[in-house]
Amino acid sequence: MRRVSVDIGGTFTDCFLVVDEKRAEGKALTTHHNLASGFMASLEDACQQLDVGVEEVLSSVDAVRYATTLGTNALIERKGPEVGLITTSGFESSVPLMRARGYGDGLSEAEQQDLAGATRPVPIVPRSMIEGVEERIDYKGEVVFDVDEDNVRTVVRRLVDRGAQAFVVATINSVVNPINEKKIERIILEEYPSHLLGAIPIILSHRVAGRKGEYARTMSAILDAYLHDQMYHGLASLESVLRKHKYDKPMLVVHNSCGMAQMSSTHSLQTIHSGPVAGLEATESLSKQFDEPNMIATDMGGTSFDIGLVTSDGVKFYDFNPVIDRWLISTPMTYLHTLGAGGGSIARYDRLWGAVEVGPQSAGSDPGPACYGRGGKLPTTTDANLVLGYLDEKNYAGGSIKLSKRRAERSIRDHICEHTGLSVEDAALAIRRKVDANMADAIFKEVAVKGYDPSNFTLLSYGGGGPLHACGYASKIGISKILIPPFSAVFSALGAGSMNQLHIHERSLYLMLYDSLERKVLQDFTAFNATVGQLEVLGREDLLRQGVDEKDIQSRVELDMRYGNQLAQTAVVSPVDRIQTDQDVMTLLDLFSSNYENRFGKGSAAPEAGIRVNVIRVVSYVEHEAVSLQTSNASSAAKVAPISSRDCWFDGTEGSLPTHVYNVADIPEGASVDGPALVETPHTTYLVYPSWSLTMGKQGSAWLEQNSVN
Repeated sequence: MRRVSVDIGGTFTDCFLVVDEKRAEGKALTTHHNLASGFMASLEDACQQLDVGVEEVLSSVDAVRYATTLGTNALIERKGPEVGLITTSGFESSVPLMRARGYGDGLSEAEQQDLAGATRPVPIVPRSMIEGVEERIDYKGEVVFDVDEDNVRTVVRRLVDRGAQAFVVATINSVVNPINEKKIERIILEEYPSHLLGAIPIILSHRVAGRKGEYARTMSAILDAYLHDQMYHGLASLESVLRKHKYDKPMLVVHNSCGMAQMSSTHSLQTIHSGPVAGLEATESLSKQFDEPNMIATDMGGTSFDIGLVTSDGVKFYDFNPVIDRWLISTPMTYLHTLGAGGGSIARYDRLWGAVEVGPQSAGSDPGPACYGRGGKLPTTTDANLVLGYLDEKNYAGGSIKLSKRRAERSIRDHICEHTGLSVEDAALAIRRKVDANMADAIFKEVAVKGYDPSNFTLLSYGGGGPLHACGYASKIGISKILIPPFSAVFSALGAGSMNQLHIHERSLYLMLYDSLERKVLQDFTAFNATVGQLEVLGREDLLRQGVDEKDIQSRVELDMRYGNQLAQTAVVSPVDRIQTDQDVMTLLDLFSSNYENRFGKGSAAPEAGIRVNVIRVVSYVEHEAVSLQTSNASSAAKVAPISSRDCWFDGTEGSLPTHVYNVADIPEGASVDGPALVETPHTTYLVYPSWSLTMGKQGSAWLEQNSVN
């Protein structure tokens, strides 16, 4: 296996490199002005560790996999084109009205409690760039009246005169029958052919989102069109850089659906949050290889803290109504909860509450934390960790960044100590305590609200800052077993290296599997089977277009099911791809009820309300060889000698404690060290709290276990 996978985060760009049996991790600061620079710097870092040339690697790898923040950055900076929206006449105000609740989407919980004081987001498509056309499809998909071609041509020319640089076509009920959207696309292409310099990108809403819900579907298409230009030019420039370094294969772009595809088969919206989702894919692979069926994935980077779940029941968690920035969308997206808690999260004193707060604002990579010496003045989580003795000033990020403890102390003193009267160390502990509490609260809510008990899960901690904080947030929610995976500092990049080529197609189909009023199960299977067949064809075409062998294409059927009109909707992996008999229906009903009770408690099932399918989803994929992450239960009584010792401060102890510092390469597989201790790796640090112990596994993995509860 020869493979390069890169994950670009808000602060660091991570690279995971596999060359035959050798593996290496590389890191570089993210270069927001030109992401290709950070990409190549991290790849060069990894290549140097294996003593191979960049061109030698790129000319021989089977694939380059890439998770990018291009779309996220473009949305934050509002660097998109002028978008013109064409919709059904009479529905021009649907987007500006935002379901009458859009001013709350994307706000924090505290801000949502004061919606009267909330501000509406600046619209991506102003009202002047929205035009209606005369056409109509009813809820069954039947054409009420056809498209008026002259009306469409007039509307298109009007929007172009107003400056439209991209078109979105979103007509009512197009997910049931897209014929009118396709006719409007044909008319636009007749006016502005794709081979002309004046060609304009056209996004049809039914191709971006297959669910009913006009506002969310339209916003999905609008965001896709808005990000299209930045994504195309950004990825094309990166591909050009790779070509110059002798990479001649298609680049694979990671999707937020836990899959990847070639650039030509990728919607720009699919790349949002793709890096953290890659980490969740790595968690699922590790769960199987390590025989740990229930895992909480926690990824702490420089900017954010991401939480995801992998469970023994195989449930795939999707965000049914994800909010990107301030807009509700409707597109298949793996569910992750993101918290503004990372190494660069800025600490401040809240005068109203008289307490130290941390995040969600981040110092990012430029200027970065105060201790970076790049112009940052505000205290961050990284500054607190340095003051507490957890970080080595001269050996941070593989020695590529020299830290300044003096700058960190000054920033904490100026912005925290002056308001609280605390010493610098106590103020740093307050910062640390707050960020750990924020992460612990978020983890508990995410697990409990899905109907699971956190104590039944193993906590997986990765990212540049995860192993440094794992004991802190685990102990606050009563979890006493933590796994730090191999290559934890670049685990999301590793996940990109194990992904399958995959496409998800879904469609709203309100189907009553069990009618409680008539006490009958579904008898007519035609609609179900026809919909699955159509979605399978779409997925197969996507993959065949990328040159895969048809015999390698696999698929699975997932159903979003619920009791009656309950809001709680559960994703079920169907054991059959077609319903042929009553027994198939009963199998689905039993599986749904069993999953529901496992999550929400015995007796919570409510078949008396009826059981219905809301959405059918077909996942089409081609399996790729996954990166092996084998571990073992080896034990070793070898005495491990520390390389140094330094004083560290811990919450709940008086003053500092002498803390041994170990090099991860000096700890053999199966050997243990007791806390307090620091285990340094090239790109992160494992912090072992007092009363905890660390046992080393293969490839730099480690188990942290609490010996006693204080």
